[in-house]
Amino acid sequence: MSPYRAIKPLLFSLPAETVHGAVSAGLAAVQGTPVEGVLADRYTVDDPRLRVDAFGQRFDNPIGIAAGFDKNARVPRALAAVGFGHVEVGGVTAEAQAGNPRPRLFRLVEDEALVNRMGFNNDGADVIGDRLARTDLPDVPVGVNIGKSKSTPLEEAPADYAYTYERVADAADYVVVNVSSPNTPGLRELQSRDALEAILGRLLDAGADRLLVKLSPDLAESAIADAVALSENLGVDGLIATNTTVDRPASLADSNREEDGGLSGRPLEPRATQVVRFVAERTSLPIVGVGGVFTAEDAYRKIRAGASLVQLYTGFVYRGPGTVRAINEGLLGLLDRDGFDTISEAVGADLE
Repeated sequence: MSPYRAIKPLLFSLPAETVHGAVSAGLAAVQGTPVEGVLADRYTVDDPRLRVDAFGQRFDNPIGIAAGFDKNARVPRALAAVGFGHVEVGGVTAEAQAGNPRPRLFRLVEDEALVNRMGFNNDGADVIGDRLARTDLPDVPVGVNIGKSKSTPLEEAPADYAYTYERVADAADYVVVNVSSPNTPGLRELQSRDALEAILGRLLDAGADRLLVKLSPDLAESAIADAVALSENLGVDGLIATNTTVDRPASLADSNREEDGGLSGRPLEPRATQVVRFVAERTSLPIVGVGGVFTAEDAYRKIRAGASLVQLYTGFVYRGPGTVRAINEGLLGLLDRDGFDTISEAVGADLE
């Protein structure tokens, strides 16, 4: 039995956000110490077959940590040390925010899922931008996910996003425009064509590059197609599919399914992979697939559906620090099975 499996019952007996805070504190404690190197030796899979080039960046492996885990950019080096090939921090907003009242993070243990209604709690663009500038960042791409401040009216969203972008972009290897979180009132209205065009146009006119857009799994296919076409026409560099969902599949068994917020984890996997495929059929932009990734097989489905990179969060919570190593080692076996020399050769293999 792995050490994580041994202590998991104790961890899961405590409130989810309490454990997240404790884990983050532990990662912060080892960051920059010799233990960081020990973790990297144990959990990093170094194999050229896993390398991916996307939106101007080199990724040593395709597996990244999704936004939401390291909201305040405090532990990017430690996350890289446990094997992640890229680290996405945030979401970051122009204003510092406390987020929604606790409790706001819930486990659905029977379903291997989480529900969160965090509400973009973060230290704000000024503090996080300064922290990124002063931090010795890891030798993996670090992305920054940016959202709208809760107090900012929707019509002022372009300026709000631009302010945040300007504060974090210099230290970021890429920046993600998040208009798809279900936990900020009205935010998803910014996925409409006109609203999204105003935000992206403001950023691109100011010279933004390495810019990605994160899509909701709850959009109708026509709206997803519009967002993809707009992103491609404007010169956005990539797309992330998907954010959490407000849908509650009938299969959910855990009582916490009734909690408001965005659902992530195992129940989201089929829809997230479906959206990856739908997007890949309509664009040549690189896609980051997110949603329900626990195993190498989960990641590989998204890759074969068209994702160049894959992110996880909930799978990391349920499976522990060995998750990324297990996925990367498993991906190498799947490449061998299917006769691919590299991950890039497998991207979109299931598309007609």
